[in-house]
Amino acid sequence: MNRQRDPIIALATAKGRASVGIIRLSGEGVLQISKALCHKDLHPRHATLLTFEDDQGDLIDEGLAIFFPGPNSYTGEDVLELQCHGSVAALNLLIEHCLKIGKPHRLRLAAPGEFTERAFLNNKIDLAQAEAIADLIDASSALAAKGAAKSLKGEFSKKIQIFLEALIELRALTEATLDFPEEEIDFIEQHDVFNRLKNILSNIQDVKKSAQQGAVIRDGLTIVLVGQPNVGKSSLMNALAGEEVAIVTEVAGTTRDRLKETIQIEGVPLHIIDTAGLRETTDSVEQIGIERTWKSIEQADLVLHLMDVSDGAEISALDQELINKIKDIATKQVPIKIVWNKLDRASSCHKNTQNEFYVSAKTGLGLEALKQELLSVAGWQPDAEGGILARQRHIEALLEAEQFINNALVLLKRETASVDLAAEEMRLAQDALSKITGEFLPDDLLGKIFSTFCIGK
Repeated sequence: MNRQRDPIIALATAKGRASVGIIRLSGEGVLQISKALCHKDLHPRHATLLTFEDDQGDLIDEGLAIFFPGPNSYTGEDVLELQCHGSVAALNLLIEHCLKIGKPHRLRLAAPGEFTERAFLNNKIDLAQAEAIADLIDASSALAAKGAAKSLKGEFSKKIQIFLEALIELRALTEATLDFPEEEIDFIEQHDVFNRLKNILSNIQDVKKSAQQGAVIRDGLTIVLVGQPNVGKSSLMNALAGEEVAIVTEVAGTTRDRLKETIQIEGVPLHIIDTAGLRETTDSVEQIGIERTWKSIEQADLVLHLMDVSDGAEISALDQELINKIKDIATKQVPIKIVWNKLDRASSCHKNTQNEFYVSAKTGLGLEALKQELLSVAGWQPDAEGGILARQRHIEALLEAEQFINNALVLLKRETASVDLAAEEMRLAQDALSKITGEFLPDDLLGKIFSTFCIGK
């Protein structure tokens, strides 16, 4: 039994009270299920007003039914959409009724992302476009939505396809020269291979920069605020968020647990984590909070170590000890920026350096410079070309392709050029790029990607 051919059903709209709810069916047997459910033939791609009744003839709801015959549908299969009132109870009753009608056709509930997975498997979209659908749904800013829409439209995929076609052509010419050395035809000169390969590499690097910008828009930056009690971590979090999200008092140890808030600066999401003040304490609750602080640091992209500048801009022995411990426990090379807070109480003037910033969370003094530094650490370049909403696996694939092409260029530059080895490096670059669109990807990874989608999409 092939589950990929089974008809599937799911709620396509979000669960909860709403004016409209949409149920989607797709697969073999949907046409027959449609006739049994609607008691009439539906005109393709036309909305038909119907009453939906259960087995006893009792009314479930009134709504619209639209039939999309394959392959001209979202999934490439026969698709039926039922548009009803957004009552959770009524929608569940209608889904249960459909499952009863569709039992002879093996109708079942869809797995997360299964509709989009079928669209991919039926060549309606490539993998980058499929991921863009999920990213568009999850977009938390206008920039993220625009970037996802670009990828969904196929802008990213088209660029990758151009690289693939250029590599395939270059490989074919190179391998023809190797396979038919006795022919008088010059398929391609070695210096032409080198120059064309350099051009492909340059274009890949440009797309990689755009993809990296997109990854910043999509994933943002996780920033952890640390420091001794009462240095103003919660005040800084409130200042960055633009609202009071953390409790601020003069009592040391007010923050006992992690508090996370996502803010946006120029459309870039920054995940700010306020943590318990780091100190020796006998309070068991505060100790748990401090332990969680260290765990947060392990996952951070950036640590802001706050200190009180009103006591003088000298790093204390305890703060230096904390900085050293942060460096020791971080699972990656996490940058640490020192933020001297309470600038409004400082007795002398101070100037920002590359790793030290002076602010007043209370008055907002110095906050703009700190925000720009956060964007810089995230890799955001406001003047760069608008990024496509890329994922980390896309960037890794582009980096792989870049490395393989660099290897090929090195081989071609040698006095005794290894053209056959260079052709193999081109093939590896081609395989790396094919991972992005899904032409060359293991099935288990495909399953992992689609499992992160919404049910009904």
